[in-house]
Amino acid sequence: MSAPEADGRVIVRRISTDADMAAAFEIREEVFVGEQGVTLEEEHDALDAAATTTHVLAVARDGSPVGTARLLTDPAHPGVVHVGRVAVRRSGRGLGVGRALMAEIERIALTEHADRGAVRVELSAQETAIPFYEALGYTVAAERYLDARIWHRDASKTLSG
Repeated sequence: MSAPEADGRVIVRRISTDADMAAAFEIREEVFVGEQGVTLEEEHDALDAAATTTHVLAVARDGSPVGTARLLTDPAHPGVVHVGRVAVRRSGRGLGVGRALMAEIERIALTEHADRGAVRVELSAQETAIPFYEALGYTVAAERYLDARIWHRDASKTLSG
């Protein structure tokens, strides 16, 4: 299956090289640390290097990296995955990059991590991003909590196929 495109403007691919991982970290630091005030220590964690973590990178037609996301899995919990670190550079916002990142993450989740044909995708949504996730079909919990001094709410969606 080929990687999805956002209006033909971006390709999303699984990260498999050090250069792509460096680009993803650069995007995350630009968005989370630079724009949102998250500390570098909060932004990077051991899960980035875990063998069960999948990272994706969105690249514009000109080759410039514009977005990233990661998918966490736990073999002890088949059929459940967690999406995180979804970040899109300012230059990629409003172009469908976030939607393309989520489509690829969901494709990977369903094809590689489903249990009995279904997978529950969970995420911790910043409150400002809730309309985005709701538009993608996620159900958002009512309870809010602070994570890195930013208000979040849990969200989930079950995929089957």
